[in-house]
Amino acid sequence: MAAFLNRLGRWAFHRRKTVLAAWVLTLAVLGGLAGAFSRSADAQLTIPGVESVTALETLQERFPGGAAGGASARIVFAAPEGSSVTDPELAAAIQASLAEAADAEQVAAVSDPFQTQAVSPDESIAYATVTYDVQVDGITDDARAQLLAVAEDAEDAGLQVEFGGEATQAVPAQGAAEAIGVLVAVVVLAVTFGSMLAAGLPLLTALIGVGAGMAGVLALSSVVDLTATTPTLGLMIGLAVGIDYALFICVRHKEQLAVGMDARESAGRAVGTAGSAVVFAGLTVMIALAGLTVVGIPFLTTMGLVAAGMVGVAVLVALTLVPALLGFAGNRFDRWKVPGLRRRQAALATEESVGTRWARSVTRRPVAVLLAGVLGLGVIALPALDLRLGLPSEGDLGEETTQRQAYDLLAEGFGPGFNGPLTVLVDAADAPDSEAAFTETVAAIGDLDGIAAVTPAIPNEDGDTAIVSVVPSAGPADASTEDLVNDIRDLRPGLVESTGSELAVTGNTALGIDISEKLGAALPLFLGVVVGLAFLLLMLAFRSILVPIKAVLGFLLSLAATFGALVAVFQWGWLADLLGVEQTGPVLSFLPILLIGLLFGLAMDYEVFLVSRMREEHVHGAEPREAVIAGFRHGARVVTAAALIMGSVFGGFILGHDATIKSIGFALAFGVLVDAFIVRMAIVPAVMTLLGKAAWYLPRWLDRALPDVDIEGSALERSELAPGPEDELVLPRR
Repeated sequence: MAAFLNRLGRWAFHRRKTVLAAWVLTLAVLGGLAGAFSRSADAQLTIPGVESVTALETLQERFPGGAAGGASARIVFAAPEGSSVTDPELAAAIQASLAEAADAEQVAAVSDPFQTQAVSPDESIAYATVTYDVQVDGITDDARAQLLAVAEDAEDAGLQVEFGGEATQAVPAQGAAEAIGVLVAVVVLAVTFGSMLAAGLPLLTALIGVGAGMAGVLALSSVVDLTATTPTLGLMIGLAVGIDYALFICVRHKEQLAVGMDARESAGRAVGTAGSAVVFAGLTVMIALAGLTVVGIPFLTTMGLVAAGMVGVAVLVALTLVPALLGFAGNRFDRWKVPGLRRRQAALATEESVGTRWARSVTRRPVAVLLAGVLGLGVIALPALDLRLGLPSEGDLGEETTQRQAYDLLAEGFGPGFNGPLTVLVDAADAPDSEAAFTETVAAIGDLDGIAAVTPAIPNEDGDTAIVSVVPSAGPADASTEDLVNDIRDLRPGLVESTGSELAVTGNTALGIDISEKLGAALPLFLGVVVGLAFLLLMLAFRSILVPIKAVLGFLLSLAATFGALVAVFQWGWLADLLGVEQTGPVLSFLPILLIGLLFGLAMDYEVFLVSRMREEHVHGAEPREAVIAGFRHGARVVTAAALIMGSVFGGFILGHDATIKSIGFALAFGVLVDAFIVRMAIVPAVMTLLGKAAWYLPRWLDRALPDVDIEGSALERSELAPGPEDELVLPRR
C-alpha cells in the first residue's frame, strides 16, 4: 500500500492543476445538486417495531380524521401580570389570532381554548392546538412563517405568545460559536508549522472536503430522510478529521524538506508513509461508523453512514488534494513565517524536546504513570453507573427559543407532566363489550401512582378503539414518568383477561422511553462488534497480540471516563452554568452508541500514529525502551496538534444553543482529549515500556497468515519503485 500511495502522491504533485480543477468541479457540481434537490432535515427519531410506534400506526389507521395523521403545533398565550386570558379585550385578541392561524397554509383545524378547557386554573395561561393536514416533514417554511406571524396582534394587546410542538421545529442554524473551534485550529496549526502557508493548507483542504461532502449529503436529502442532527454531525466530523489527516501528511512533508529532500519526492514519501496511516485510520473510523447499521435503527444508520461518508471524503482529499497543493507550494512550503516562532521551530528539531523529556520520564516510572492514569480515569468514570438515557425535548432548548418558553409556560400553568402526556390506545375489537372495556381501563389507570389527570376514553367511529390521555404528575424526562409508562403496560395481562381488550402506550414521551430502551439493549452488541474489530485491525497493523489488547483496553477506559463526564455535566448538572447547560436530564439516548463508533475510530488514529513509529524504531533494531522514546519523539508532536485541533472543533459546538449538539460536542471533545493526552501519551508508553520485547510477539503461523499492510511505509525503505512517466500513476513492480 505504501508504494502505491507514494506513486499517487507524486502523480498528484506533478498533475496539481488537474487535481485541483477536479476537486473544484466536484464541489461546484455537488453544490448545484444540493441547491436543486436538498430539503429540510426534519425526519423524526423513531424505531419501527416498538410498542409506541406500532400503536401510533394503529391510531392513524383507526382515527383517519384525527390528529394522529398529521403534524401539530401549540400556540400558548400568557396574560400580563394581574390580568386574565378571559378578560374581554385579551380574549378577543386570542380569538383573532386563532382565526388568522386557521387561514394559514396546510392547517386543518385550530382548537378554541375556551371551548376545550385549555385554560389554566388561575386563568393566566391558555393554549390552542393547531393541526396540519400533512406530516411534519411536509410542512413548508412559508406555513411555519405564517403560523409564527399570528402572534403580532395578540402581542400588541399585551399578551405573551409562544409556539411549541413538532410543526414549529426547524433545522438548527450553524452560528458563530462553531467558528471558534476553527480559529483555535488555525492557531494550533500556525504554532505547529511556524508558517502561515503551511498552517493554511490543512485548513483549506479540509474546508474543500467538508464543502463537497456536505453538498453531497444535502443533495441526497431529497431521497433519504435526515434528522436535524445528522448534517451538523457530518460537518463536525468532516471538519475535524479533514484537518487532522492533512496535518499528518504535511508534518511528515515538513520534516523531510528540512533534511534536504526534493519537494516532489517528499510529497510522495509523505503520502506513502503518513498517508498509509491515514488510510488505515480513516477506514477504521468509517467501518466503526458504518457498523451502526447492525443496531437496526434507521435514523442511527443514516447518521453513521453520513459521518462515514464525510470521513471517506477527508481521506480522499488527504491523498490527492493535499499533495497537489504541496506541489503549488514547492520547496517554499514554510514561507510566510509566523513572527516569534523561529526559535521554537529550531528547538523542535533537537532530540531533547518536551515530548522527548516526557517520554523519558514515563519510561523511568512506568508503573506510577500507569496507576495514576488508570485510577484517575476510573474516578471520572464513576458517575457513568448512574447513566440514564432519553430523547431531547423542547425543555432542553435554549431559554431564548419560543419552543422552550412555550414549554415553561405550559408547565407553569398546567403542571410539569402536561408537556409529556401519554396516549393510551385501547383496542377492544375482540372484546365482548367495548364500552365496559374502555371504562374499566380508565379506572385501572386512574388508580396508579404518579398521575395528574386521566381523560375519559374517546372512541372512534366504529366504536372498537379508544384513546385515553394520561397526564403524569412529573415531567417527561423524570424517572417516575418512565415508571408510570411501565406500570400502565403492566396492566395489560389483567385487562386482557377481564375485558378481552388490548392496551398500548404511545405519544412522544413513550416513544422516547422505547427508543432509549432499544438503544440501551443494542449497546453491548455494538460495543462487542467494535472491540472485536479493533483487535483484528490492530493485530493486522502492528503484527502483535498484546498491542491490540492494550489499545482496546485503553479505548474502553477513555470511553468509560467520557460517559462519566457526560452524566456529571448533563445529568447531574456539574459545571452546567460554565458550559451553558440550561436543563439537566437523561443523556441523549443514541449518544453512547454514537460515541463508541466515533471515539473508537479517533482513538485508533492516535494509536496508529504513535505506536507505528515505535514499531518502526523497534524493527530497525532499537531497544524496547529507546524505541518507545524515539517513536514518541516523532509522533507526540503531531498527535498533540491533532488532538488540540479536533478537541477545539468539537468544543466549538458546545457554545451553540441546541442541547443535542452541545452534548455531542462536549462528549467528543472530552473523549478525544482524554484519549490523546492520558491514554495514548501517558498510559500507552508506560505499558509499552513494561511489556518490552513481548509487546511485539506474534506466533509465526499467524504472522504468515496475516497480509502485510505496511502502514509504516517500510517498503519504501526496502525497495525501489518502478520508473514511470512523470505524469502517470504507475503501480509498483513486484
